[in-house]
Amino acid sequence: MPRPIGQKLLSFDRRLGARFVAGADEAGRGSLAGPLVVAGVLLDYECLRNHRVRPLASLNDSKQVSPAEREQLFRAVVGCAARISVRVIPSSEIDRNGLHRSNLWGLRSVLGDLAPPAEACLVDGFRLGPSAPQHRAVVDGDTKSAAIAAASIVAKVTRDREMHALHRADPRYGYDRHKGYATAEHLAAVARHGYSALHRRTFRPPSLFDTVAPGAPPDADRRKDIAGAQ
Repeated sequence: MPRPIGQKLLSFDRRLGARFVAGADEAGRGSLAGPLVVAGVLLDYECLRNHRVRPLASLNDSKQVSPAEREQLFRAVVGCAARISVRVIPSSEIDRNGLHRSNLWGLRSVLGDLAPPAEACLVDGFRLGPSAPQHRAVVDGDTKSAAIAAASIVAKVTRDREMHALHRADPRYGYDRHKGYATAEHLAAVARHGYSALHRRTFRPPSLFDTVAPGAPPDADRRKDIAGAQ
């Protein structure tokens, strides 16, 4: 019988020979609206070996599991992690600094919170530059490393909860369903209502918003509600 995916991910980290392994990942990089959420998770492999491996047996990349499974894994990660760090980067900051720079800053920042005590720092795919803690970029890391997969779960669940809250503040765009990504429903809502304060002005796919005035705001009352929700 094949081992659960979580055991394979844990084995990848254990082969590094470090007690404390930190992983970092983000959610929302390709979204048209809402924040970029970056998470770092520190796993203590001595503690996991002695006590708490079982809750992480189903750990996997956040994109490979259902929303209900992500919530369960989120609770498992919170219960097992030695430390967790999260950065929520709003659309206004992404527009000011650029998406890629914002992402790299977030990854550097959460790893900085975890190292030390982290002896090994892993990032899903990105090299973060010399100002970051010493780290290893792992291509498709959320499918290989338990620490990165755990970070992907924390980032995704945190962001989804944020998008549900933003939907409650302004339900016109359907954020609870598409989470700010470029679905047909979302694009139709933007064509109908214009951009909100949550939309990224500097990150949008070419041609998809050709019929939308780039600066079109929602009405004043809605704008006030949205600003209060950020």
